[in-house]
Amino acid sequence: MDHSLPLITTLVGGLVLAYLFGMLASRLRISPMVGYLAAGVVCGPFTPGYVADLRLAPELAEIGVILLMFGVGLHFSVKDLLSVKHIAIPGAIVQITLATLLGLGLSQLLDWTVTAGLVFGLALSTASTVVLLRALESRGQLDTNEGRIAIGWLIVEDLVMVLALVLLPILANLQQGGEALTPAQVMADIGLTLAKVAAFIALMVIGGRRLIPWLLARTAATGSRELFTLAVLSCSLGIAFGAVKLFGVSFALGAFFAGVVMNSSHLSHKAANDTLPLQDAFAVLFFVSVGMLFDPVILLREPLAVLATLFVIVIGKSVAAFAIVRLFGHSQRTALTISASLAQVGEFSFILMGLGVMLEPGPTHD
Repeated sequence: MDHSLPLITTLVGGLVLAYLFGMLASRLRISPMVGYLAAGVVCGPFTPGYVADLRLAPELAEIGVILLMFGVGLHFSVKDLLSVKHIAIPGAIVQITLATLLGLGLSQLLDWTVTAGLVFGLALSTASTVVLLRALESRGQLDTNEGRIAIGWLIVEDLVMVLALVLLPILANLQQGGEALTPAQVMADIGLTLAKVAAFIALMVIGGRRLIPWLLARTAATGSRELFTLAVLSCSLGIAFGAVKLFGVSFALGAFFAGVVMNSSHLSHKAANDTLPLQDAFAVLFFVSVGMLFDPVILLREPLAVLATLFVIVIGKSVAAFAIVRLFGHSQRTALTISASLAQVGEFSFILMGLGVMLEPGPTHD
């Protein structure tokens, strides 16, 4: 296949393979997402044949994450977010702690370093809001109490992971005997990160709630559908990009709060409908890009480690979440929904593992 046009080649190859494998999965009566992941494995670097551009595919997938999280925000008001804070905040923190300890314990059995184990545990503790959104949509639970709790829970997880990305290099530096940082310096780094996140949220809630609805109304007044769609895309992508570059917040969180702010506009439903086709197309590329990271040989090389990791993700996290939700007095149905929603890993998992590789001084593990 001609690679002189890498963007077109990656788009065509990813979407066509995703369609074929998605249709096969549908015929087998399983989720099309499984087909999209399989398409990623086929066009990934670990299988023979066509290999998609490994630099472009993740960026295209990131657009899918931005648009999907923006769509979540459009249906999730600040009032909804605050209504679940009593369970989402403590529940997410306790669940992250327990899952991280399970991952750390497993890493010690595999004879990894403490830094590697901590990164591994944190990577297992977080879940994907994109996967959750797809699952809730397919079951018609997006606007239910269970759906709001699950989304709020994962938003808190994302905020914790932003803080973890700041702390991990500091901890790795201490473990490796690098330049010692005083407690005041550590607290200053944490405070700076929290201040940036708070500043971004405040800017969006105070300034964005006035500017963005006004901008949409002025654009809609022109009568141009194209300009309105461009305004929506500019807000979602532009705010997500600015959140990363200016405030150190993830693309997903930036896009989510952009959607939350736009939710206050009477044109929010029109904005959601206009971006839905793009959300679907780029969301597929997200799952394809995840599949490209999978090396099937690992199942033969490290079967026990893979099974143990799967146990932590599917069983350990789910049991912990179920117990936490029940302890807070919620119904068994709510507990089952939350526990099932968390039985997976998220976008931050890949970011954390990449950071872990950079922090490790040598090849201490596979």
